[in-house]
Amino acid sequence: MRPADEKEKALRDCHALNPNPGAVKNEIFRLGGEFFDPRDLVQVKYEMLRCVHRDGVSVSQAASDFGFSRPSFYQAQADLAAQGLPGLVPKKTGPRHPHKLTEEVMAAINGWLAEEPGLRPKELAGRLQERLGIKVHPRSIERSLRRPVKKGRQKQK
Repeated sequence: MRPADEKEKALRDCHALNPNPGAVKNEIFRLGGEFFDPRDLVQVKYEMLRCVHRDGVSVSQAASDFGFSRPSFYQAQADLAAQGLPGLVPKKTGPRHPHKLTEEVMAAINGWLAEEPGLRPKELAGRLQERLGIKVHPRSIERSLRRPVKKGRQKQK
């Protein structure tokens, strides 16, 4: 694998691959050689922020030059202020909680476990698929059974 391909894979793996590197019009990324890489989303965001704070470029101009909207600029600025450089790394996408395992589904699982305490997560997943038409990974069931129920938790639908 070529070094450029390796870098692109590494950026993709950590969710830092800029989805629109062609939108980066700032001259340091066009003339910067190998160091300034418009594919590196963290570097592009940082340079956009530096351009405003250090060079006095307007927020609108910097956002445009680096391929972002003004709200994206302000979000990046807040993330950097709150978390430092790691705040510019995009957050992992996807569900943050077991959204299929609602209170009703967990009640069904707990009912089956009360009747048959030896049921394993794989068997519970099979029952959910068969009886409720819900496909859930056994590991998700296992984690939900270990997780304590939080007081005041909103009902999931």
